[in-house]
Amino acid sequence: MIAETIGAAVSAAGLGIAAITAYRKRFLAATRIAAYALIPAALVMTGLVKWAANTAFSLTAWAGFGVLAVAWLLFMTTRAVERRTGGSRKERRAAARAAREDAVEPAASAPSLGPGAGPAERRPAGKRPAAQEDDFSDIEAILKKHGI
Repeated sequence: MIAETIGAAVSAAGLGIAAITAYRKRFLAATRIAAYALIPAALVMTGLVKWAANTAFSLTAWAGFGVLAVAWLLFMTTRAVERRTGGSRKERRAAARAAREDAVEPAASAPSLGPGAGPAERRPAGKRPAAQEDDFSDIEAILKKHGI
């Protein structure tokens, strides 16, 4: 009963302040104050204040909060132990995938040699192909430009 009276008084006071603000031609602020002033009345009318009061003075509700605290404590403890050992779920899954024998095909580690990938042909030391000379001439020009 007291909560409903206090809620109604706060709403009435807020609406009075909103009316004074509107009288001063500050309509946007008056509307915002009126919106805030209506919240306590709405909470009383919906029964939320009565529910909160019953919850605050209920031994069963406080026991429920205690059980929630214990569950949270257990959850955080397991997370801390998991971090300390370095074994998150993603890491364990990655390790399991790596441990599987069929993760990579046996032939995948062998080098793939195509028909033209034999030993390199020997060329005379003085002769380079034209494309290679162009590449090196560009590099030499850049090095000379920088004084190297």
